[in-house]
Amino acid sequence: MAAPRSVRARRLWNGLATAAAFFLLLPLLPAAEAGAEGDQSTAEFDVRPGGAAHSLSKSLGDYTCTFTYAAQGGTNEKWQMSVGISEDNLLFSCSIWRPQGKSYLFFTQFKGEVKGAKIEYGMAYSTAAVGGQSDVPLKEEEFQVTETAVSHKEGKFRSELSKLLIVAKTAHDEL
Repeated sequence: MAAPRSVRARRLWNGLATAAAFFLLLPLLPAAEAGAEGDQSTAEFDVRPGGAAHSLSKSLGDYTCTFTYAAQGGTNEKWQMSVGISEDNLLFSCSIWRPQGKSYLFFTQFKGEVKGAKIEYGMAYSTAAVGGQSDVPLKEEEFQVTETAVSHKEGKFRSELSKLLIVAKTAHDEL
């Protein structure tokens, strides 16, 4: 997702960069260091090849993240899904990634979807950072970001996925 062009969108983008940095580090911290109990939750799951679509959902408070995918080749891979809510309750994050870095599976589809919040930033990666290496993002033409989902683009996606990151604005109102 390229940087926004309008002034309003650039301001939001800059604010989200700080929030995204926080949420990128959040899954790496033990729960006690991440903030108040209930602010963050992580689950390990198997990504299973075979061509059939599979889904995993994780909720925190009023917000839910669902990861749906289909993959081919190899055997099961261990992946993780982490969801978090910022201290001010204004941002909900969802990170889905392979902790070992690059996946060797051939993904035919993927979709990360949030309920209860609107996506402000979404990114998909062919390689997840591990061992001093950096994340390698997918090309813009391979995926799309809407208000509620980050998903592959049919006919453009090159079947490599190792990480999905979503930061969404909650509907939280200040009194």
